[in-house]
Amino acid sequence: MTSEIASTGSGSRIPNFFKLSVGARIEALRDRTALTEEDLAALDTGTHTLKLHLADKMIENVVGVFGLPMGVALNFLIDSREVIVPLSVEEPSIVAGLSGAARTARLSGGYVTDVTDPLLIGQVQVVNVADVPLARQTLLQRKEEVLNLANSLHPKMVARGGGARDVEVFHHRAPEGGNPEGPERDMLVMHLLVDTRDAMGANIVNGMCEGVASLVEAITGGRVFLRILSNLTDRSLVRARVRIPVQNLAMKDYAGTAVRDGIILANDLALVDPYRAATHNKGIMNGVDAVAIATGNDFRAIEAAAHAYAAKSGRYRALTRWYANDDGDLEGEIEMPMKVGTVGGSLGTNPTVRLSHRLLNNPNAAELAAVIGAVGLAQNYAALRSLATAGIQQNHMTLHARSVASTAGVPEEYFDEVVEGLIESGEIKVWKAEEIVRRLTQKSETAPATDAEPRSSACGKVILLGEHAVVYGRSALAAPIPLAVEARVVDAGDGVQLVIPRWGVEQRVAPVREHPTGAAGILALLLERLDLGDRSMTIEVFPNVPRAVGLGGSAALAVSVIRALDRHFALNLSDPEINDFALECERAAHGTPSGVDNTVATFGKAVLFRAASNGRDASFAGIELKRPLPLVIGMTGKESLTAKTVAGVAQARRRNAPRYDAIFDQIEMLTNAGADAARDGALSDLGELMNLCHGFLNALQISTRELEELVEISRRHGAAGAKLTGGGGGGSIVAVCPDGTDSVLAGIKNAGYDALAFEVS
Repeated sequence: MTSEIASTGSGSRIPNFFKLSVGARIEALRDRTALTEEDLAALDTGTHTLKLHLADKMIENVVGVFGLPMGVALNFLIDSREVIVPLSVEEPSIVAGLSGAARTARLSGGYVTDVTDPLLIGQVQVVNVADVPLARQTLLQRKEEVLNLANSLHPKMVARGGGARDVEVFHHRAPEGGNPEGPERDMLVMHLLVDTRDAMGANIVNGMCEGVASLVEAITGGRVFLRILSNLTDRSLVRARVRIPVQNLAMKDYAGTAVRDGIILANDLALVDPYRAATHNKGIMNGVDAVAIATGNDFRAIEAAAHAYAAKSGRYRALTRWYANDDGDLEGEIEMPMKVGTVGGSLGTNPTVRLSHRLLNNPNAAELAAVIGAVGLAQNYAALRSLATAGIQQNHMTLHARSVASTAGVPEEYFDEVVEGLIESGEIKVWKAEEIVRRLTQKSETAPATDAEPRSSACGKVILLGEHAVVYGRSALAAPIPLAVEARVVDAGDGVQLVIPRWGVEQRVAPVREHPTGAAGILALLLERLDLGDRSMTIEVFPNVPRAVGLGGSAALAVSVIRALDRHFALNLSDPEINDFALECERAAHGTPSGVDNTVATFGKAVLFRAASNGRDASFAGIELKRPLPLVIGMTGKESLTAKTVAGVAQARRRNAPRYDAIFDQIEMLTNAGADAARDGALSDLGELMNLCHGFLNALQISTRELEELVEISRRHGAAGAKLTGGGGGGSIVAVCPDGTDSVLAGIKNAGYDALAFEVS
């Protein structure tokens, strides 16, 4: 860049900016930008917006002023300068995505840019030329006359260091009337290259083209028809680059190398597939247009130039390139046309535009182009990172949910909670928003403002040893996991409603049937057993344990709901009573459960569990651990229905009970030995026993290809032992890791699976 952006205050890094009130955000900008006291006051009161009488002078038939949210993207470090970027845009994910991308980039030096001279191209079309080659040659020979005439029309531009710089002449043959099969017409097109400095320059270039038209006709002997600027500003380019070390790419559930490779793979597709490239480049323009609008530039012209430039090779492709350098770091580059202005146009009319320029500390055109180029690259990174890590759907859902909540007229005090409820439910509809508002309003009327209905919770479980054998009276070694299910009960006026937003469940609970099924049916049975069948209420459940992955989600749900009912209606249930009610729910859900899931969910500790063959007289003992158990759970993403796998094993056992009972006896021996190893802290021995147990479970034909892959990955990355956990047929594995969980966790995630590391103590 040829000049520098002034930097004031403590820069563009303002921690927790999004948590501040609007007034506090405005105050935080005081010492960081060139905003005046009048600007700050105007922002605080909203009086900075375009007034109707000014709008009436800008376009025809004015009847009002249309508003867009104005925000700022923080954390930008561009050519070693701190920059706070004004954005005018309606999508919430853009502002947050840009600020996050800039924060990551600044850790390794931020963005580096290069901006060419701000040249615009004016086109003068010449037709009816008798000798086209001669006319072209003569026009090039006399180009100094053309340039001198053009510059004489705008001496102030020349005085500022700009003006007409060069002339190019092209010979085109165009089909007459647009008929490709018909005769062709010769025409000359002269390009007048004009440096417009800090002005957008459209009027200047158009005026020059008009002014030289007669001279061009005299030189060529033809007739000048069109004389107008081109919006393909490929002589006014911005290039931006960024380097992000792979360790700075790591995020929850994703290793840095996986994020890097995902971004590169997504960009590679946009380089060869125009269908992907259109969406890819649209994402870039999400950021570019937002800055252009805020700074009063012609975003339509910038859009047109960008998309035309993307097709310069003859095939439409991405404007960016992402690749791994020799050190394995992620590097990104963008090159695109960027002709913007910082003087003239709407800058003199719209007070918000002037304010935006002061937010940027009054850049010149080259500096503004550099900012916009960096923003385009940052926005592309944010979008590709979301795609590579499955985050973009959440962003779009948030946008959609906020829009729906606004359409539904949700009161401000309920807005964020309604948006969250819409996302969790999966039903992002106006009727759903209205329904949530009614429920929240009802709750506020029936419950104290101090949230008298806190959530009750129950943990999930992992079985270390003993699956399936425990159904037939053998032992199982199980432990709690940090994932929990929460529930609460809210008074209501019309029957019983079950609401599980994250699973999209919202249904009325009907009176109990003879054979209850589904969550609502099982809940009806529970309410009858608790003598609450005639009460009206809303039961809200917030599960953090995934469904049907072998981690005890259904039992944790039952226990959390029972505890919420106990709390709300003051039933004074003991833990053993809660456990018994939860087992009854498990029986309704799974047929012949062992009881281990509800026991761990109720008591929340590692246990050696033994179920009697009659399925009722169970016993369990807590396990006192000499040292914590470092565990990793790997999830296949494939749901596993415990009732189905238990039924399958039962059917096989009926065909040959002695053979299967012998297997269950072997699993029983491993389980008891594993309990001793866990007590003594002999983690390597525990791992060996888990490996042996997995072999028996595989023999029961309840393992899958995905489970076997997760077991193999875990062992290869240092786990002492790994096996499927729960019912099998999908679901999850558990690995014990005496040397730490990091390597196993990364190995599973790099293979594309979800995983969780924790300790049981």
